[in-house]
Amino acid sequence: MGMDKEALALSLLPARWREGASLRISQAEEIRLRAGGRPSLLLQAEEAPFAAENVTETDLLRILEKATGASLHAAQASLSEGFVNFKGIRVGVCGTAAMKEGESCVFRHVSSLAIRVPRECRNICREQIDSLMREGYQNTLVLGPPGSGKTTVLREMIRRFSDKGYRVGVADERNELSACDDEGQAFDLGRCTDILMGIPKQKAALMLLRGMNPTIIAMDEITRAEDAEAIAEICGCGVGILASAHAGGKEDLWKREAYRQLLDRAVFSRLLLVRADKHGRQYRLEQFST
Repeated sequence: MGMDKEALALSLLPARWREGASLRISQAEEIRLRAGGRPSLLLQAEEAPFAAENVTETDLLRILEKATGASLHAAQASLSEGFVNFKGIRVGVCGTAAMKEGESCVFRHVSSLAIRVPRECRNICREQIDSLMREGYQNTLVLGPPGSGKTTVLREMIRRFSDKGYRVGVADERNELSACDDEGQAFDLGRCTDILMGIPKQKAALMLLRGMNPTIIAMDEITRAEDAEAIAEICGCGVGILASAHAGGKEDLWKREAYRQLLDRAVFSRLLLVRADKHGRQYRLEQFST
């Protein structure tokens, strides 16, 4: 799998913090850093400090500089969406920002960072995936609030179906599903998977459709109208669709225009709901009905 993602996340921290963070990093979902507060780990919906000193803006800027390869300018497109990607690790950014030319987001001050720790979690939601396999693949939407583990579930679904013999084309726009490092090593997404990274999901999905003869096209986090348009365009081409979306439940989907387009077209047949709390994660597979 290449470099361990926990070690990679720790490598972003100042050396003086790494030992304290390493004690519980195996249980952590995120490293949370806020200027003026103690650095902490997010552990099953609760934050636990791992160092006595407070975080400074200088600490945050140095971490962000490392995450962007010392080129904040090159990362402006990603920063405009509130994060940067460091070798498959998402680093969320908050602070004082200004819009440039109505689109680019320029941070004048950085006040907090959230370093997400991605993982392979084999055999999670096994019962639900087995059910989908028994019935023959139907277009499936993985649904849950931010931080609930949708990407991890999606990653495991891709691997299971790919190893079953489905040709899965992955539109991995932000390198979060494969989490590929500089040596080309990535999470195991299965033996029959083809990955297209660094290209907007809409374009990537159509490129996969035309060039790779996929059985299923998978993509993470449908958020924009263009993402929904891509799904709508490929759904009538005989290719299965596997995607994730931010929402607390089915009722929330109707509140956003991008999702309403897909509901109106009855694109998805199955819904896999993901929930997370201090007791762990729960998964529920439902027939999608509007």
